[in-house]
Amino acid sequence: MKKILSIASLFLLVFSTNLKAQVDPHFSQYYVYPSWLNPALTGVFDGNYRVAAVYRSQWNKITSPFSTIGASADFSTDKNLNFGLSVLQQSAGNGGYNYLTGYASIAYTGIKFGSQGLQKVSFGMQAGVINRRVSPSKFQFGDQWTSATGYLPTNPTTDILNTTSKTTFDVGAGALYFDGDANHKANLFVGFSASHLTQPEDPYINGGTKEKLPIRYTAHAGVKLRLSETFSLSPNILYLRQGNAEEKMVGAYATLVANSETELLAGVNYRIKDAVAPFIGLNYKNFVLGCSYDVTTSDLGKAVNGTSSFELSLSYVGRKSYKSTQQHFVCPRL
Repeated sequence: MKKILSIASLFLLVFSTNLKAQVDPHFSQYYVYPSWLNPALTGVFDGNYRVAAVYRSQWNKITSPFSTIGASADFSTDKNLNFGLSVLQQSAGNGGYNYLTGYASIAYTGIKFGSQGLQKVSFGMQAGVINRRVSPSKFQFGDQWTSATGYLPTNPTTDILNTTSKTTFDVGAGALYFDGDANHKANLFVGFSASHLTQPEDPYINGGTKEKLPIRYTAHAGVKLRLSETFSLSPNILYLRQGNAEEKMVGAYATLVANSETELLAGVNYRIKDAVAPFIGLNYKNFVLGCSYDVTTSDLGKAVNGTSSFELSLSYVGRKSYKSTQQHFVCPRL
């Protein structure tokens, strides 16, 4: 009965409000997954290579909740060109819906300012594919139900899906400015990106006009404030728009140096009119482990239980070799 009431509340909310649904998956720890945020972040870190992964689970009270996982690897070079690869998969629903992306990215980092060249502008591009598919064998169609026997999967159906899987080409681009000078007490970073510039067609909408995946515009910024030798604070903001959907997020995280190999992280983000997301993390020997939990504050969260989300991330920055003349800089993210 509780599940029925929750589903009924959800439908009432959907049909009684002007709902603006975002198409792409999103992350509360968006700064951990740079290829999703902005391809200009490719290779922008103090090291030779970086690997990162993030997992997000939401709507965990329904039978098949939304589950999203992303993984990426990028590499910096001394030729002003950086390279990266990323994969993201989201699955949801009893119909076996699956959203899979794979991208390659490249960033040019040759525009530099300041006496040491540690204030930089980076331009990035990414190209890859999007695959969306469903599993018709998991569907229950109306003509498979009878008043006498109820639902019988062996009953034939006349409802046929013309498309069950579709792969399309996709392109994105972005730009980034950041101040990486470790001698500065305030290090600013500002970026902008546009995803789905090719606007791939939606394979599951049939109508008089062809529906396309809207371009996702993302603006992000932050500043790392070094308040002491062992403590820093990093306020950050994010604005995202895709079609008629908007996401606005503000927040900050603090970093406390425990010893030469360990840093403690804590903070909170607020997705305006949607959710509060506390965050805790640990940086140990270039490994960064983070955990966040979205507490829904919107009307949807009040109407339906189980709308909160859990997110776990892990990243590592490695060095192939160390040179005493190598310049270290402050990364424009965690």
